[in-house]
Parts: sequence; structure tokens; C-alpha cells
Amino acid sequence: MTSSAPRSLGDLFDTFQREAFRLETLDDYSRSGSTDAYRAFLDGQERPADYNADWLDEVRTHTEAGRRMYRVHVLTRPLTPYLRFELGWGYVTNATAGEEFFILDVTDRPNPLPPDVGDFWLTDSTTAAPMHYSDDGKFLGVDVLPDERATEFVGYRDTALAHAEPFEDWWAKHAE
Repeated sequence: MTSSAPRSLGDLFDTFQREAFRLETLDDYSRSGSTDAYRAFLDGQERPADYNADWLDEVRTHTEAGRRMYRVHVLTRPLTPYLRFELGWGYVTNATAGEEFFILDVTDRPNPLPPDVGDFWLTDSTTAAPMHYSDDGKFLGVDVLPDERATEFVGYRDTALAHAEPFEDWWAKHAE
């Protein structure tokens, strides 16, 4: 890795030029952030007007500059309480800043991805950053891989997108 290559997830967001893709595979990220918002959701409170403001600013900066940010979430129904929160509060809110979402629902069909594919970010189809979580959904860290590893993750992205549907269409049928 050269000195100008991204070394952290933050570096990836600072340097990507065209697109940032995320694959999400877990049904509970409640130990990884937004814990106060998640508790508020579980308590039946309304979504705060400033919910996720920092991420919205980040996304809006990129999308207004013509860079695409999008993700696929692999999931099964019924949704966990956390997924109801993430999709109902997070995705709906983040879409207002230009982030795109797709759902790969494997409730009634086999998952087309290998079983060991976990969460990752992929920027510009050149740099992959697998994310690591504990069994209970706590974020443990991320590895920014050398660019020669990107092809594998491009394949996972393309497979996920080929089998996913736009979030808005899926949510219209399955919102809980």
C-alpha cells in the first residue's frame, strides 16, 4: 500500500471519486451506534428532526458532488426490531440526502451470496473494506484491503444488486 492509499474507512470517504457501496448482512447493529435513537424508537417516540444529521451531511456532500452512495441489505422476514428501526428511521431519512437502498430479501429463496460474505464498503470498485462485528452486533473494526482484492467484492456487489429490489418497492410491500 502506498502512502497515498486509504488506510481507514474515513480515508475512503474522503477520497472516493464515483461511488461508495455498502453490503449489510446483519439483522441487528444495535450495539454499534445510534443506541439512543434505537431506544427512542423502541419506546415509540417520534423520529427527532435532527436524527442522523452528521451522516446526512456526509451523504449530501457526496451526492451533491455527483458521487453515488448506495447499499444492499440482505435480510429475512419477519424483521427484527432493529431492522424495523434501521429501515423505518434510517433508510427513509438517509434517502432524503440522496443515499440509495436496495433489499435482498432471502426469506423465500436461497441467498445468492456465499455464506461467509459479511458487511463491507467498496469505493470506486477499487478498494474494499470488510467490516467486523461480534456475534451480538458490536462493531469491532474494519480492514481496508489492498486494491488487488477489490475484484472479489465487486462480484459480491454485482450479485447482490442483481437479486435485490429498490428499498421503496420492497418497503411498500413489507413495512411493519
